Amino acid sequence: MDSQAPPAAAAATDANTSVMCQLVSPEGDHLGAALYLPQNVGPPQLQEIVNHLLHNEDKLPYAFYIGDEELSVQLGTYMQQKNANVEVTLRIVYQPQALFRIRPVNRCSATIAGHTEAVLAVSFSPDGKCLASGSGDTSVRFWDLDTQTPLFTCKGHKNWVLCIAWSPDGKHLVSGSKSGELILWDPKTGKQLGSPLMGHRKWITAVSWEPAHLQAPCRRFVSASKDGDARIWDITTRKCVISLTGHTNSVTCVKWGGDGLIYTGSEDCLIKVWETSQGKLVKTLQGHGHWVNSLALSTEYVLRTGPYDHTGKTYSTAEEIKEAALARYKKMRGNAPERLVSGSDDFTMFLWEPAISKQPKARMTGHQKLVNHVYFSPDGQWLASASFDKSVKLWNGITGKFVAAFRGHVADVYQISWSADSRLLLSGSKDSTLKVWDIRTHKLKQDLPGHADEVYAVDWSPDGEKVASGGKDRVLKLWM
Repeated sequence: MDSQAPPAAAAATDANTSVMCQLVSPEGDHLGAALYLPQNVGPPQLQEIVNHLLHNEDKLPYAFYIGDEELSVQLGTYMQQKNANVEVTLRIVYQPQALFRIRPVNRCSATIAGHTEAVLAVSFSPDGKCLASGSGDTSVRFWDLDTQTPLFTCKGHKNWVLCIAWSPDGKHLVSGSKSGELILWDPKTGKQLGSPLMGHRKWITAVSWEPAHLQAPCRRFVSASKDGDARIWDITTRKCVISLTGHTNSVTCVKWGGDGLIYTGSEDCLIKVWETSQGKLVKTLQGHGHWVNSLALSTEYVLRTGPYDHTGKTYSTAEEIKEAALARYKKMRGNAPERLVSGSDDFTMFLWEPAISKQPKARMTGHQKLVNHVYFSPDGQWLASASFDKSVKLWNGITGKFVAAFRGHVADVYQISWSADSRLLLSGSKDSTLKVWDIRTHKLKQDLPGHADEVYAVDWSPDGEKVASGGKDRVLKLWM
């Protein structure tokens, strides 16, 4: 009898000292076979294991998740806290983190007057060196970030400037107005390039440029309008080259994807996917029960910034720009398909993989009022949504699973923006404040009051140095 005790006891002690773990990529692929790991293994050791298994020459930082919770302690401690069964394999998801860190902004460094009506749009250039704004006073303005003063005031629109967009190579800015015309500006001189582009019969709701890795120098952009159409324009011929018609109501949002497809969302509750050589409709994504307000692409941040990253590297030729933009796009996308998220007046969001299926991958519910803005983190791992229910919600950008709700605003949240390292999220609200949220702790990192009225527009510069905001009080604020 005694002779059989030791093996059993040994097995028991053995089970006590190690935990069966399976490392899994964010997309759900197993990294090697399951491993028996000692209980004193924590995130630093897991980081070494993952770097080794992936053969990373340059060691990368990773965060580790079990379920939707970050692992911040040793495995043994985790097992005790959760009273977990050692005989069940622990699925540990590793998530690559940015090598650089963006400092949270914490003070208003400048309040710049100039616009005589509400500021409706603010946007940093792809390299983060320049800032543009559009206003109800019908002007577009460029701002000097070094001296924090107005650089150029651009007049030409007949009505409110509703949206602005930089070309990913940073050489042009296009603006769309409430009267339906589009104007192209040269950011170096503030001069209007040619006459306004006419064609839309109602106001412009959104603009998106063709990505730099598909075409450099950037030549084409797509505009969406209240008139129900989206139009592709060529800035060299100054003509509308393709009209994307098919929606039966206002087109509220448009994105030009990295695979060369255009996505439009509309008040007809549909999302349409178009190819861009002839403007053929590729597929229609159905599911929403009310207007589609906002679309976001998992690759959006690298598409917006083209070749530019936090290092501040500059490029002299179009070829270099195209190459650098392609390298950044490929690295960000990996082998996974481009993902799309739609936010709607029906309070819900859908996660789609349009290249793979017409059916949504996930339906995301929880907001109590309409979803106004959705935005993927730069690394595509997270998704944030802003709603008129005063909350900002955080979701897993790959599965669509709910992660956390950020509560603190006391009125509608209008717009959100990410820090370049995907660790912080910024929101602007009707309550006149900006707030910075910490993605790891799910807590408020910084409260930024200062505006005298509703904050309509916020943007975090791609170099991470500063935040710009504008709204009803007509001033532009820079935060550092």
